[in-house]
Amino acid sequence: MARSTGAPDSTGVRRGRGRLRTVALIGIDGSGKTTQAYRLAEALTAAGYPATYHRNAGGRRWLGRAAHRLGRPDAQGLLGRDGMLLVESVLRWLAIAMTLLGGLFTGRVAVMDRYAACQYASLRAHGGHRWERLVRAAYRLFPRPQVTFLLTVEPIEAYRRIERRGTDHESLSFLAAADLAYRTLPEYPTFVPVNADLPAEEIAREIRGHLNTWLVGGGEPTGRAPTGGTAPVPELVPLQARP
Repeated sequence: MARSTGAPDSTGVRRGRGRLRTVALIGIDGSGKTTQAYRLAEALTAAGYPATYHRNAGGRRWLGRAAHRLGRPDAQGLLGRDGMLLVESVLRWLAIAMTLLGGLFTGRVAVMDRYAACQYASLRAHGGHRWERLVRAAYRLFPRPQVTFLLTVEPIEAYRRIERRGTDHESLSFLAAADLAYRTLPEYPTFVPVNADLPAEEIAREIRGHLNTWLVGGGEPTGRAPTGGTAPVPELVPLQARP
């Protein structure tokens, strides 16, 4: 890695002394996690911090497609609520484990599209509270990301975005329950909230601004990111994606 000067480059991410290893983006479906994780992975790489995008999915969308082929309405209709939550928890655990192991071998910054908190929120939103203690025990193996961005968006706006993309469906009531679940997690005070109702470029600028504090100072950032003074992120070409 080249010696850092603390000056911003064309991506808006400053080169600095920080040793950033893991960044997680979490939030309800339709909050723009995937878009922002892709953008951030490319911005960090261009700034001299090689980064890889990882989609730590729980398989619910894949299970939903399988359910439709078998004549069931969704994954919960196929496996039952508890069965769906168990399978989702296992698949997400495996995805996160693979991401962290890969980071140890490559030394690249892991930009996480979803992390453990997403599974805890999913359990709560689906009414699977009784499984949370067990799932937390299994996920306790994983370190907390150095920075966790919570992309916050009004459930009705998230619903509109999901309907526009047309690849899946979530009810407004579930999105509202998921939004509440994130806000009531014990980890909530450690999250960096980002207003995901804003245009995608403004969201990306806020995320980069927050990480500038980390990368320049080499320590843990505090407070919200500045909203100006950074250049746009170029269009992202995915570096690596896990199903």
